[in-house]
Amino acid sequence: MHLTKKILKFPRIILFFLPILIISLFFSNLSSSAVEITGINFIGYATLPKGLSFQKTEIGGLSGITYDANNDLYYAISDDRSNKAAARFYTFKIDLSKGSLKDGGVTPVAVTPLINEAGKTFPPGSIDPEGIALTNKATVFISSEGDTDQMINPFIKEFSLASGKELTTLPVPNKYLPDKSGKQGIRNNLAFESLTITPDQNKLFTATENALIQDGSEAKPNTSNPCRILQYNLLTNQAEKEFIYLTEPVNLFLKFAGKFASGLSDLVALDNQGHFLSLERTFTGLGFHIALFQVSLEGASDIHNIDSLLAVNSKQIKPVQKKLLLDLRNLDVFLDNIEGLTLGSRLPNGQRSLILVSDNNFNSLQRTQFLAFELKIESPLLRLLRRLRNPNLQR
Repeated sequence: MHLTKKILKFPRIILFFLPILIISLFFSNLSSSAVEITGINFIGYATLPKGLSFQKTEIGGLSGITYDANNDLYYAISDDRSNKAAARFYTFKIDLSKGSLKDGGVTPVAVTPLINEAGKTFPPGSIDPEGIALTNKATVFISSEGDTDQMINPFIKEFSLASGKELTTLPVPNKYLPDKSGKQGIRNNLAFESLTITPDQNKLFTATENALIQDGSEAKPNTSNPCRILQYNLLTNQAEKEFIYLTEPVNLFLKFAGKFASGLSDLVALDNQGHFLSLERTFTGLGFHIALFQVSLEGASDIHNIDSLLAVNSKQIKPVQKKLLLDLRNLDVFLDNIEGLTLGSRLPNGQRSLILVSDNNFNSLQRTQFLAFELKIESPLLRLLRRLRNPNLQR
């Protein structure tokens, strides 16, 4: 009799604990699962006064931005090459408390000069800072495009958030470094514009704004350009993978515009699974074409062992996947030179914000502009529930 009860009791125990085990395993993987953006809404913008001075520096050239959720602060890198003041990043407060952004909603609260390994500010012309990404160690990584005319290499360095002191330098693969022959490496002012770190802090990504010299020509109208995404392992501080990102071909509205510049300006990691938002910026001589894309590394070819795309059959290389999220020309806003983006604070409705910032090039005809958006992000749990409701749904 007792044996029979034990046998009948055993399956009940399994039935009781099995759902708990399944739920535990599911939630343990939520942090590393992919997210999906299902919508984006424009919620306003703010423009800083022209020539705004803060702590004896002119605020301008903001080409990258990153968000500190613990302190509700934003850090934006200036691409001043230590010419107007020492190379530096700014700290801003951005007020989204009412679910929108308006003029007066962006306030500078600090400026931090970058200090090199010699304990001094960077000499004029020795640095071209473009990207910035916050770590969970009270530090920021900053990328510099270098200067091919002066044979100054690009770099990615880690700096103290509090003091601005240089702490770490990540090695840049030789294929990115310019040489005197002009046959390989980055193009001048078209190098490491972007910088982002995955939420788990294990991977850092940067990308070239245009193709390396040995990968193809500089961006041209109506033609895609093969930029390289470079992935670092922050546990080893080593570069480990590379992928091809094809920019969108842009059709000039007026053929006689006279100037054209296009490329990949920034990336922000959405999760730990290789999903990003990308920002593409094109200048036609008569205005800016700015577009946001959802990007996935899934299925993309790792090309870190390929030094030149022109030397291989590029048709066998699978680029990253892209999907247009928003063409900013559809906004009722006169766009400036948008170069940086970051996921921002939570909005009152619980959705995540996205912040874009423009580089005014310290030009009196341009503006430092912050754009704010509401992102509708579907979590892995909601996506699972949606699929359970509709088993035929594949996404």
